[in-house]
Amino acid sequence: MTTPDDARQYAPATGRNREPILEVLQKVLPANCTVLEIASGTGEHGIFFAPRLSNHKWLPSEAHPLLLASIEAWRTCQPADNLYPPLELDVCDSVWSVETRISPDWLQDLDFETFPLAAIVNINMIHIAPWSACLGLMAGANRILPSGGILYLYGPFQRHGQHTAPSNEAFDTTLRSQNPKWGVRDIDDVVEAARERDLNLLATYQMPANNLSVVFQRR
Repeated sequence: MTTPDDARQYAPATGRNREPILEVLQKVLPANCTVLEIASGTGEHGIFFAPRLSNHKWLPSEAHPLLLASIEAWRTCQPADNLYPPLELDVCDSVWSVETRISPDWLQDLDFETFPLAAIVNINMIHIAPWSACLGLMAGANRILPSGGILYLYGPFQRHGQHTAPSNEAFDTTLRSQNPKWGVRDIDDVVEAARERDLNLLATYQMPANNLSVVFQRR
């Protein structure tokens, strides 16, 4: 018989970065809101964050079936009252399923009045996706977030066209060899793309292993 944990996938980096990320989220997330996690990956971040952000609702999402199954398997094995089922969502779509709330059926039952969708979290995505995914993320944040809402990004970044560490430069080379549309993004380009979609840079936080937390606020 198949058991829920059979579908669980593991990302070792999650164990290393989840506590530093949580510290930043506790500082920047609006109170009592629903947090939409874009590109939730294995689901390991969600099961760690949700019980530690008990005044929030956590809504994971993914585009890939195997990762959606992993997220649900982790949620089944380590449930939390404020952790929703994963939502199938492609960041490049012009309208996200969370906007229409037509499918799946359980989306219609989410209490966005008591817990408004006022934050989006995206961890380690934009460097392992085409630039269009970053633009899609910004466009979705523009459509969904209320004024004052938060978009949180985590990952490696260049600054002013320069890598911040030799390890990031080597990582960038590896990424581009795997897919020429991937690569460590320049924070200047990301900030400009956000600004064009009414998202102002609020703060940056230096993180372990030469990563950054980058926080935007919806105008």
